[in-house]
Amino acid sequence: KRDIELLLKLIANLNMLLKDENVNVVKKAILTMTQLYKVALQWMVKSKVISELQEACWEMMAAMASDIILLLDSDNDGIRTHAIKFVEGLIITLSPRMADSDVPKRHENDISLERIPKDHPYIKYNVLWEEGKAALEQLLKFMVHPAISSINLTAALGSLATIARQRPMFMAEVIQAYETLHANLPPTLAKSQVSSVRKNLKLHLLSVLRHPSSGDFQPQITTLLVDLGTQQAEIARSMPSPRDARKRPRDEPDAALKKMKIEPPLGEDDEDKDLEPTTVAAPKAAGQASVPSDTDITAEFLQPLLTPENVANLVLISMVYLPEAMPASFQATYTPVESAGTEAQIKHLSRLMATQMTAAGLGPGVEQTKHLKEEPKEEKTAKPESVVIKRRLSALAQGQAISVLGAQGSAANLLEEEAPQAKRRPEPIIPATQPRLAGAGGRKKVFRLGDVLKPLSDAQMEKLKLSAVKRILRAERAVACSGAAQARVKILASLVTQFEVPLKSEVLAFILDDIRGRLDLAFAWLFQEYNAYLSRFPAGSLERYDECLIGLLAGLQEKPDQKDGIFTKVVLEAPLITESALEVIRKYCEDESRTYLGMSTLRDLIFKRPSRQFQYLHVLLDLSSHEKDKVRQQALLFIKRMYEKDQLREYVEKFALNYLQLLVHPNPPSVLFGADKDTEVAAPWTEETIKQCLYLYLALLPHNHKLIHELASVYTEAIADIKRTVLRVIEQPIRGMGMNSPELLLLVENCPKGAETLVTRCLHSLTDKVPPSPELVKRVRDLYHKRLPDVRFLIPVLNGLEKKEVIQALPKLIKLNPIVVKEVFNRLLGTQHGDGASAVSPLNPGELLIALHNIDSSKCDMKSIIKATNLCFAERNVYTSEVLAVVMQQLMEQSPLPMLLMRTVIQALTMYPRLGGFVMNILSRLIMKQV
Repeated sequence: KRDIELLLKLIANLNMLLKDENVNVVKKAILTMTQLYKVALQWMVKSKVISELQEACWEMMAAMASDIILLLDSDNDGIRTHAIKFVEGLIITLSPRMADSDVPKRHENDISLERIPKDHPYIKYNVLWEEGKAALEQLLKFMVHPAISSINLTAALGSLATIARQRPMFMAEVIQAYETLHANLPPTLAKSQVSSVRKNLKLHLLSVLRHPSSGDFQPQITTLLVDLGTQQAEIARSMPSPRDARKRPRDEPDAALKKMKIEPPLGEDDEDKDLEPTTVAAPKAAGQASVPSDTDITAEFLQPLLTPENVANLVLISMVYLPEAMPASFQATYTPVESAGTEAQIKHLSRLMATQMTAAGLGPGVEQTKHLKEEPKEEKTAKPESVVIKRRLSALAQGQAISVLGAQGSAANLLEEEAPQAKRRPEPIIPATQPRLAGAGGRKKVFRLGDVLKPLSDAQMEKLKLSAVKRILRAERAVACSGAAQARVKILASLVTQFEVPLKSEVLAFILDDIRGRLDLAFAWLFQEYNAYLSRFPAGSLERYDECLIGLLAGLQEKPDQKDGIFTKVVLEAPLITESALEVIRKYCEDESRTYLGMSTLRDLIFKRPSRQFQYLHVLLDLSSHEKDKVRQQALLFIKRMYEKDQLREYVEKFALNYLQLLVHPNPPSVLFGADKDTEVAAPWTEETIKQCLYLYLALLPHNHKLIHELASVYTEAIADIKRTVLRVIEQPIRGMGMNSPELLLLVENCPKGAETLVTRCLHSLTDKVPPSPELVKRVRDLYHKRLPDVRFLIPVLNGLEKKEVIQALPKLIKLNPIVVKEVFNRLLGTQHGDGASAVSPLNPGELLIALHNIDSSKCDMKSIIKATNLCFAERNVYTSEVLAVVMQQLMEQSPLPMLLMRTVIQALTMYPRLGGFVMNILSRLIMKQV
């Protein structure tokens, strides 16, 4: 400031410091530039003759100013704040003061645009004016950035208020920027920061409102202040006095006339950057703009559309998009609307909406401005100031001084003249390598990683990925100690979903190494894969999810030392059980050491996943005919419990009957051999394949007696081998039903043709160890007398018949197969299974032997009768000497004497010689009777 000539020596050093790596150095350099820029400009304007070195110095100064504007994008918050203050000063310097500019006393002597003569040989008035407007545009863009920090936003608000007070021609842009900010507060701000920003906005609005030029913007400012919670009294106190408002029209013409020669038209658009020194116009009054802004056009378009009905519809539609929780910014900024429905409030609402639409690039204002800008661009030609800009950038790139541009000099000649002066550029006093590369145009302010990176090969990337994953996996304990275990799990799950097979195998092996401790990672991965599938639904594939689930289940299956609960937990908590996973569960069930666990898991799936329960039930039903006895028995136990559930009963029953119906085929169907299609195979039926069809049915039979009729109908159509097997395996289930079963009694009563042996077998099973019930005897008696007079039906219920009925049936009974006759006598004598329970027999042993003697030889041949009596004599435990004595006594008293009497007497004497005296007595009495 005191010795301006030092600037020529120090400018290069300052430029170097501006690019220093130390943040504090850069900040100081920006602060210094804020002062030096004005000093340098004033020096250039006052200099009568400008040397090449002076010119080069100014070029470097201008380049540094551009660099500082670019620092608005710096990564450092403090640098950005300093850059904002510099840009504020730059805008004020590169714009003309007006009559009502509110300039602080300490800055009254500072240079500004109106002090620069329009015919200056080097400093171009219009170029600097455009640069000032461009700097304002950059500042406005920076302020509406959604990621702006609270500190930067506060600084920018203050700078804009200062600009509005000192340069009223920019008041429209400033008020519009405040409106935009109020409508779109950055979402990154915390609740306390929102309050702070709103407080600052209110203070700055009040300061702008006090300015005499705020008259045209008072409605907008007042509405904004009311929204910010300002009292009407406070707003009224801040209004400019009417005296100031009256003074302005009187003062303005004089001020304008005074400065006619030195001030450019303020309303010129960017496209009209003519450097004609003859163009002179009075500055437009504050608040007046030659062209309405995008926001103004859109607001005018919206205002008539904001009817109560439309607003209500907008509110209802937007309700759908509201977040669950109230954002902190809204909570801090909301103030009740006092003047709802008034013209002023509708106008304010239209401006708020227009501001947001313009920010999003929507609305008639944006489109109209776009059309207006396209036309001048087509007409644009190389103008004299473009040469100036080109020369300045060139100087910045080369770091050398450039000759002065004449009023209308040739660009080519000028560039030629520069070459000899190359050595006279400003040099830093302490030599140091400039961090900028040649040709960078002075625009690259920060290190860019992309400039120094080289692409990696696929092999290198795979190796790095694997190493990174292994590091994350190994860091399990360290991360757990730091309390970030959940975050690690989320990162791993998200990463592994995007991996290829080798990396996934690494993670899977890690999980299986300690499945109990890493179960949360297993589930996180599993759900991440499922989520990836859903995000691409319905086009997505389940392949990756399937691989993950099978990997976990198969890994558990291969680890015999794992606790059972883990397998069940993984299956039950998996979002979807695929076909392949179900196959793994089936194999688990088929492993004899884990049958119970596998089937318990299947059972839980059936009850807890109702949408696919029949698919899981089918697997369990298939296992009911498994070749391994333990697997089959366990499956039948589970199925019997499920059969009690109403929703599963029908499906289980249908499956059992389908298998039963297979027995009517002459050859076993292929489904019994694990084939998918139900076709017959050439192999004959074996006992094993027959039993496969019967296991489930027979397990259900004691629980549902109605199923017995299905067996009877199948039995009648089956081949002999199948019938024999059925008769062998039916005994236990029939006993489980009991002889009082109504369905069993109904079967006996309506015995189907061809099922006689089945019914007989059922009767034998029921009465083998228990005497027949009266109801059963009644049904068998009716069957024998009314429908099927086959004496074999009577055998199982002999002990339930009356004595007379047994005696009537004896001739037929003793003509049967000797084995059957033996069983008949066992039942009648109570000697079956050696229990000797003769008390239940309708005939005692003596009565039976007498009945045999009294059989009419016309009804039965003598040979069968003799065989029958021999069977009696064979039971010495039953036919003791006393019993035989009573029998002979009774037979002797009959008339006529039975034909076999003497034979019986001889057999009795042979068996019991001590009966000799008794026999002699009988014989003597017979002689007396003269037989």
